[in-house]
Amino acid sequence: MKILVTGGAGFIGLHLINRLLEDDHGITIIDNFSRGVRDSALKELEEKRNVKLISMDLMDKESVKALENDFDCIIHLAAIIGVQNVLEHSYEVLDKNVAILVNMIEAAKRQKALKRFVFASTSEIYAGTLQFFDMKIPTPEDTPLTITPFDNKRTSYMLSKIYGEALLYQSGLPFTVIRPHNFYGPRMGMSHVIPELLSKAYHSGPGAEIEVFSVDHRRSFCYISDAVEMIVELMSNADAAGKSFNIGNEGPEVTMEQVAGIVLETVGKDQRILPRPATTGSPKRRCPDMSNTFSHIGFRPRITLEEGIQRTYEWYREHIFEGREAGAR
Repeated sequence: MKILVTGGAGFIGLHLINRLLEDDHGITIIDNFSRGVRDSALKELEEKRNVKLISMDLMDKESVKALENDFDCIIHLAAIIGVQNVLEHSYEVLDKNVAILVNMIEAAKRQKALKRFVFASTSEIYAGTLQFFDMKIPTPEDTPLTITPFDNKRTSYMLSKIYGEALLYQSGLPFTVIRPHNFYGPRMGMSHVIPELLSKAYHSGPGAEIEVFSVDHRRSFCYISDAVEMIVELMSNADAAGKSFNIGNEGPEVTMEQVAGIVLETVGKDQRILPRPATTGSPKRRCPDMSNTFSHIGFRPRITLEEGIQRTYEWYREHIFEGREAGAR
C-alpha cells in the first residue's frame, strides 16, 4: 500500500513506519518538527528507497491540498501533545489540533481509492468520566464521555480529540480511531514519566534520592513494539472500519512508585525513592479494557514492563545519556 503518515518523525510514528516497511509499503512522512527530531533513526529511515519525508505545516491548507491523491491509507498522528505544551498553550492545542484534522479529512476525501483513515485519539478522553462518575476500570470504549471543566487547561487536549472522533464518525470516510494508553519505549520524549525517571536515575549518584510524583497513581503500560503491532492489525481489518479502539495493556496495573522501583533496579545505583505530591490534573488510574480490540486482532502484548524498561534504558544510555543526540522533548 501507499501510506501517508502525519507526525511520522515522532515517537509512535517512527516505530510504526519501521513496522510498516517490513511489509514493503511505500511511506510518505509529513512532520513540521515541532517535536519530532532529525536524529540518526530518522536519517536512517530517510535513506530507505520507499520512504519520502516532507517538512510541512498541516495548518497550511494550500500545502495540504497539493498532496498526492493516490494514497491507500492515511495515518494521522500529528497533533500538539505533551502535558507542558497543553498547560502553556491550551488555546493553540484546541484550535490547531482540530484545524489540522479538518485539513487532513478534506485531503482524505480527495483520495481516489482510500481504504482507511487512522486517527490517533487519546486515553485522556476518559478523564472526565473518571473524575466525576464511578467509571469502570479497565475502561471499555463505549464508556460515556464527560468533559472536564473548561477552565482546566488539560480539557483543551481532551476536547480536541473528542471533537476529532466526532468529526470522523460524521465524515463518511473509512476510518479507524485508536486510543493510545501509556505507550513507552526507545526515542520517546524526555518529558514522559519513564524516560524522565531513567534520566534522573542515570544522572544521579549512588544512594541518591530520586523524586517521584503521584506515587500512588496507577497505570498499565504498553511497550511501543506491542502497540504498533496492534495498530497494524487493525488497519488491515475490514471489521475495524468505523470504530474506536483502545490500544494498550490490561495489566499489570502498577503504581508510579512501582515503576520507579523497576527503573532504579534497572539503572542499578542503589538509589531511593523520594515521594512527591500528585501532578495537577493527572488521572489517578488509567487502564484500558482490551476485549473489543482483541476481538478484532490476533496479536497480544508480549513485552513485560521489566523487559521494556530495560530495552528503553539501553537505548537512552547509548543514544542520549552517553551519546550525542538531544532526543525529543
